[in-house]
Amino acid sequence: VERALERGLVDEASSDLSCLNGCGLVLLALPLNQLVEPKAALLQALPPEALVLDTGSVKQPVLAAWQPQLPRFVGCHPMAGTAEAGVEAGVAGLFQGRPWVITPSGQESTADLEMARALGQDLGSTVLECDPAEHDRAVAFISHMPVLVSAALLQSAAAAEPQGLLQALASSGFADTTRIGGGNPELGSLMARCNREAVQQALAAYSKALHHLAEQVEGQDWTGLQQALASAQAVRP
Repeated sequence: VERALERGLVDEASSDLSCLNGCGLVLLALPLNQLVEPKAALLQALPPEALVLDTGSVKQPVLAAWQPQLPRFVGCHPMAGTAEAGVEAGVAGLFQGRPWVITPSGQESTADLEMARALGQDLGSTVLECDPAEHDRAVAFISHMPVLVSAALLQSAAAAEPQGLLQALASSGFADTTRIGGGNPELGSLMARCNREAVQQALAAYSKALHHLAEQVEGQDWTGLQQALASAQAVRP
């Protein structure tokens, strides 16, 4: 709290939930487990007339936890995270040009959805809307699974020999590929836990693709391997 004030990230800061009194808009930037299993004290402290948004990277369980209890809850996911965590990770322009995803369930009012859009636009984000289930399937592939894949690469390299030479030779390519695997372990674990079914499906698809590449190497199918790599190159954003 003190550091956020020192950095000028907030005008006021408090760990006392009474600070929410009179708020018309509340943005919940909480760990996923606290979004999926909201604390009773927080629910009671939120003004009943306030519009409440969240920033969680999984939407179905969050909506299921909050919307039955709060009539004005809108699920959001600003996709602007980094491998860093904590108050020191806050940087100006973090949301500029990044996706601000809104996941309507059909319960929200038109006015509340418009306010959620306006907040994303004011932050310079690109506002997108999609079904909550489709959101969770998509982020499993492009956000959650890459954390686990990156971690697996780090683990396999850390177990290989000669370790000293591996570390000396590791350069920008390895650093880029493993950056998110070396990020916040709690966040990675929570993403897999809260989006387990979709992450399992993504990992199964990845395992199948990796197995196919391994078969091409084992069978010395260099033409097929080159074609597979060319296909991957073509679909890269």
